[in-house]
Amino acid sequence: MPMAYKVRTATLPLLPKRASDIRILHFSDLHLTPNKKREIADIKSFIKLKPDLVISTGDFLAHKDAVNPVINALQELLELPGLFVFGSNDYYAPKFKNPFSYLRKDHGERKIGNKLPTEKLRNRLIKSGWKDLNHGKVKIKVNGVVIEARGTDDAHLELDNYPLVAGKVSKSADVALGVTHAPYERVIAAMAADELDLIFAGHTHGGQVRMPWFGGSRSLTTNCDLENWRSRGITKVNDEPWLNVSAGMGMSPFAPIRFACPPEVSLITLTA
Repeated sequence: MPMAYKVRTATLPLLPKRASDIRILHFSDLHLTPNKKREIADIKSFIKLKPDLVISTGDFLAHKDAVNPVINALQELLELPGLFVFGSNDYYAPKFKNPFSYLRKDHGERKIGNKLPTEKLRNRLIKSGWKDLNHGKVKIKVNGVVIEARGTDDAHLELDNYPLVAGKVSKSADVALGVTHAPYERVIAAMAADELDLIFAGHTHGGQVRMPWFGGSRSLTTNCDLENWRSRGITKVNDEPWLNVSAGMGMSPFAPIRFACPPEVSLITLTA
């Protein structure tokens, strides 16, 4: 069965001289519900990309009974070094709202559903060896390279509190990564002030419905205050860190439409 998603690739020269390359698999926004056999098969196939490090920027869930399917889908990836944060749909189930509301400017209004088993998911991921970066900071060594990584809880629900992990990068770190679910400008600015090298985020679904445009397509929204042109892929503005926004694999069960915006994962290679 062919893969039903796109692999977005990029190579960034962020490592010290003579360092070994690091292949980072970045996925986001699975929005998994039970019995999604095709989606689970796609997630299982991520291992074929042979990553050295896995980063998830949240929204694993879309249903109260989805924790076991998520862990099952990620089984082989959980044997690799991994970092994760949560999004709003790891805390609350999605709830119906007018799909066209995604196209309006984000005014901070939130419709949240029933609580989801967040702590069960967190504990299963941690037990498997992945590092929780919801207001966490860690150092890990991958292919001999010392990575300092820090993250925030979900900015879309205003759960972010970057001062809990703020501070200059350790001199012993070879590269510094930031991880957050929703790429709000306040989070990007805070991580930029601490001179991180690369930030990973999701949440935007790449705009989910994109309009045909010269040379490709154009996003109508990011569902946050990030500029629309940065809704997916690798971008950089002035002296800010590189930002990789994943368009994600899934979508809300109440807005199950993508147009000119296929599901995707990112494979980012860090090199010397």
